[in-house]
Amino acid sequence: MATLKTEDLSLSYDGERVIRELSLEIPPGRITAIVGPNGCGKSTLLKGMARLLKPKGGSVYLDGEAIAKMPTKEVAKRLGILSQGPVAPEGLTVRELVAQGRYPHQSWFQQWSREDERISARALKITGMTAFADRPLDTLSGGQRQRAWIAMALAQDTEILLLDEPTTFLDMAHQLEVLHLLERLNAEEDRTILMVVHDLNHAARYAHHIVAIAAGRVFTSGSPAAVVTPDVLREVFNVEADIVPDPRTGAPLCIPHGLSSAAPQKVG
Repeated sequence: MATLKTEDLSLSYDGERVIRELSLEIPPGRITAIVGPNGCGKSTLLKGMARLLKPKGGSVYLDGEAIAKMPTKEVAKRLGILSQGPVAPEGLTVRELVAQGRYPHQSWFQQWSREDERISARALKITGMTAFADRPLDTLSGGQRQRAWIAMALAQDTEILLLDEPTTFLDMAHQLEVLHLLERLNAEEDRTILMVVHDLNHAARYAHHIVAIAAGRVFTSGSPAAVVTPDVLREVFNVEADIVPDPRTGAPLCIPHGLSSAAPQKVG
């Protein structure tokens, strides 16, 4: 099973050091959620782990190999990334979008194969997008568009998926739609999923492992029960909250009731 980790990783964004000597190992075959306050470096970390940002120090390792030294096409065959708020050319259909996920597996002498067709069709089926394959993306609902983008990432046929806030700008029903899909992909496809999550309760409900980031470093990590605690909420998010068991799943449920008097964690 594919592995992904960082060792003493430092990253800058717009000239500012955001991630500072961060070491992190992603549990293979599990769903990991990265949480933290705005500006703490969550999205920057994800971009660095996907090799979209060049490290200022340290390394990212994919299957034990430094990702910075790997050919771009080889990385794309083993690591799928879905950035926040992706944009496609006007008029592009779902089928055409999903086909782009097969580009890393093609070459100048082999453009489109039966295998490409099979995997693309399977990605459409898994995400429930087969009926929408010939629809332009801009005619779909927000949840349908997000499923189309996930289908494209699936078409890369990678063991690891990185997603940056996959439920942002979606209403409650579409958020659940996307999260249930990711949960199913992990359970049925053994995909390792690493996602930046804005909603702490979503992280606790759908992730097996949570990493709380503060000031560009890992503040704590572990199971939802170990991370979603009043102390972590106070120190990382500057929020006072009660934590109760979810009546359906038993996962920790955060009920905020005020701001903490503690100074919030900042990047700096």
